[in-house]
Amino acid sequence: MLCATSAAVSDDPVFGDGALTGRGRREDTATEAVLPPYSLALRAPSARCARAAAALSIAATPENALRDLDYGSWYGRPRKAIMAEDPYGFSAWLTDPDAAPHGGESIARLCRRTAAWLSSLSADTERILTITEAAIIRASLVHVLSAPAHAFWHLSVPPLSAVTLTMRNGCWNARTGCMAIPQQQQSADSSASSVAPLLVRP
Repeated sequence: MLCATSAAVSDDPVFGDGALTGRGRREDTATEAVLPPYSLALRAPSARCARAAAALSIAATPENALRDLDYGSWYGRPRKAIMAEDPYGFSAWLTDPDAAPHGGESIARLCRRTAAWLSSLSADTERILTITEAAIIRASLVHVLSAPAHAFWHLSVPPLSAVTLTMRNGCWNARTGCMAIPQQQQSADSSASSVAPLLVRP
């Protein structure tokens, strides 16, 4: 499972899909060399995941079960605006997996949806590459680790981080990965720039 590049890199991210930043475009094109072999490629139906697949020249089939969390009325809105407008609802969303103050999907429901998709995969399924959302990867880890839904927010899934899930004898195993991404770095006098590696670890 490859986490699609975040829609924006800022202190105030927007809920849901969005336009890609310059850094996001660089991250998308830096991934191809580290992809593992696969026999089937799937992606979440978002524009973000479609862009990531296109940047990697991967013909990935959209899979609705891999869609991002339904943010309801919060979709497309900055996080800080939601925190200012509905601080109690935002706090409940972060602490109660069954809460859905935005009228969309709760974290618990997302975890159940993702677990149902994983459970639908047969034991003899070939290697699948999925390009999907951070929320789906978090929910997958909750299921694979048999963790409570409360653990969802404690699982860090940075952009372009990779998680490998393997089924053996009816039990899931998880392995995280990391990759080097080119990043523009200003020199001390800000008159020139160079390319430095940014190591992303889940």
